[in-house]
Amino acid sequence: MSQDLKINIQKTAIVVIDLQKGITQMPTEPHSTKTVIENTVKLVEASRKNEMPVFLVHVTPSPDLKDSLHPISDTSFQMKSYDPSWSEYVPELKVQSGDFQIIKHQWGAFYGTELDLQLKRRAIDTIILCGISTNLGVESTARFAYEFGFNQIFVSDAMAARSKEEHEHPLKYIFPRLGLVRSTMEVLSALNKN
Repeated sequence: MSQDLKINIQKTAIVVIDLQKGITQMPTEPHSTKTVIENTVKLVEASRKNEMPVFLVHVTPSPDLKDSLHPISDTSFQMKSYDPSWSEYVPELKVQSGDFQIIKHQWGAFYGTELDLQLKRRAIDTIILCGISTNLGVESTARFAYEFGFNQIFVSDAMAARSKEEHEHPLKYIFPRLGLVRSTMEVLSALNKN
């Protein structure tokens, strides 16, 4: 049984991971990218209405593609070419001048970025986390956030992965240890109480 969700809007920000054109063109499960975007837009709009900080994170390589990691691994992903539109936020987010745009070069939104600094300067102690992919960008960000001492709310139907299994594993085994797992409607209900 999950505890009733209460959100202190003065201490909470939303962090949206990789809702960008190149990534949202890939198929996702168990939620389509359309569903993830729609649910995220609802959360972002509620956050803006409550004057909460909105952090939009997107991944982009350097122009020469030399900043990619090259681990010795069984599988890897390496970009062979790069179209700048690949990193553009999806238009549904309707990026506002007051939104914080974080550019990352790895899976997680904290490594090598100013996300931690900007959250702490605003006395934020809780983040609402959503985006694509659940098991890569979202999970990597969540693990750093935990180590940096942030409370976290994971919006289960505002994230997705390449497969149902990749989505469900962190939601079942990782995120409940790092924070609270809730639906879009539960988070919106808590935000609307403010």
